[in-house]
Amino acid sequence: MSVAQMSLFAALLALLAAGMTIAAGALMMKSSGRALLANSGSVICQLAFSVAAVATAGSLWFSEVGDFVPCEYCWYQRIFMYPLVVVLGVEVWRPEARSVRGGGRMLRWRTLPFTVCGLFLSAYHVQLQWFPEQGSSCDLIAPCTQQWVDEFGFVSLPLMAFLGFAAITVLVLAATVSDDAGVED
Repeated sequence: MSVAQMSLFAALLALLAAGMTIAAGALMMKSSGRALLANSGSVICQLAFSVAAVATAGSLWFSEVGDFVPCEYCWYQRIFMYPLVVVLGVEVWRPEARSVRGGGRMLRWRTLPFTVCGLFLSAYHVQLQWFPEQGSSCDLIAPCTQQWVDEFGFVSLPLMAFLGFAAITVLVLAATVSDDAGVED
């Protein structure tokens, strides 16, 4: 697969992740949607794991096969994404852990710090690429304003990371929506 083909494929997957984020978010807003999500927790966890695994594989492909040199912010985004593969992988592998009272809350505590930090970092990185004249602290060899991918005129690697973090965040919240009702503190 060429770099151009992989860039297009990854951009399409990122847009699919954006669609999943919007759909899951819309479902969480209605009680009938929350009821539907409550019965689909394991499938939603599998989707969240898939997003994390594909994002991790994609970042490794772009740096190892595509020879893109990751900038400082790309490394930080990887630091927040890679552990999600393990955390969500364990959740998918051992779904009985969620059946324990408050198991969904534990999943949130294990994932949301990574996803929320990743969201803020990738959002900052996206705006840095959109407005490169503001400068950055990145080095000259791998500048943070370097846009390796530009699909559809707006999809870049940091935007793909942002959409991946957003999808995982919303999917984890959707997978654990049933833990909000009926569990008293």
